[in-house]
Amino acid sequence: MTFEFDHLFIFTDVGACAANRLASFGLIEGSSIPHPGQGIANRRFLFYNAMLELLWIYNPQEAKFEPIHLACLWERWRDRNNGACPFGLCLRSTDSGDTVAFPNWAYRPSYLSETMSIEVGTNSDVLTEPMFFQISYGQRPDSYPAEKSQPLDHAVGLREITRVELVSPAANSLSPKFQAVINTNQVKVLTGTEYFLELGFDQEQQGKQADFRPELPLTISW
Repeated sequence: MTFEFDHLFIFTDVGACAANRLASFGLIEGSSIPHPGQGIANRRFLFYNAMLELLWIYNPQEAKFEPIHLACLWERWRDRNNGACPFGLCLRSTDSGDTVAFPNWAYRPSYLSETMSIEVGTNSDVLTEPMFFQISYGQRPDSYPAEKSQPLDHAVGLREITRVELVSPAANSLSPKFQAVINTNQVKVLTGTEYFLELGFDQEQQGKQADFRPELPLTISW
């Protein structure tokens, strides 16, 4: 069984005003998608192979409701500036097998058919680690059907995410679930004094970098 990086999210303030910085940088924003039953809203940017999503809680009661409360979305968002890791990372399988990269529990939101689920890592209550999840129905954005297509050609010229590196103050004490994700070779982890993400695009051939802190805990290299 092999896996690909599907998308990641960063918890932000309500409205994700930080998305405006990404737009000013030269990224074209895609459409928002609803998450019924989860209490979250989003702004997102899609690339040929993956997606970057900015999330916030707009309905705390929904986010605390069973069964999504097991993912600790409310706690992660509430404490994102107070020790909780503000990131989530999603993998997709690249064949028809049903193997999940990490120990998991099945979340079945109302917007999926009864036979489909989102597999959520059992470390979801470990707030110092990202929330991990895997979807069997994931696709590269450049292979979306026409009715779901999104803008992929950005003014700055970025096409594909080719490196995902997480800097974490808790990197020296990872759970077995986190290590299982690392073993897929889709993300690397470094030790640092604060949480932030480094995304590399297109093998970083131009040797350029943009730092979006403090608005977003994110750097982009290309």
